Amino acid sequence: MFGSIGFPELVMIFIVALLLFGPKQLPNLGRTLGRALAEFKRASNDLQRTLEEEVRAEELRAVGKEVREATQLPTVLSPEEQAQATAQSQAPVVASAASSAEDEGKRREEAP
Repeated sequence: MFGSIGFPELVMIFIVALLLFGPKQLPNLGRTLGRALAEFKRASNDLQRTLEEEVRAEELRAVGKEVREATQLPTVLSPEEQAQATAQSQAPVVASAASSAEDEGKRREEAP
């Protein structure tokens, strides 16, 4: 029950406590010690329960975030906005293709 403390050690502790505190205060000391141990156990159980609840709450927040992201509807653009977005996304491609053609032409002119 107490790990490496056996029956002989418990008897020795009881005898020392009896000599130090006397037979009248020993029951009070035992009650106080029992209450302190019970309070410590209750506090440690509360702490463990609180930590477990926080871990579960964090997991629920992460799952909720994933669900919100998965169920988020895409933005619907009007046909004009779609055409404008398409033109903007293709503009760099067209410009880079034009510059690539100019570079190719210069390379051909320089080639012997």
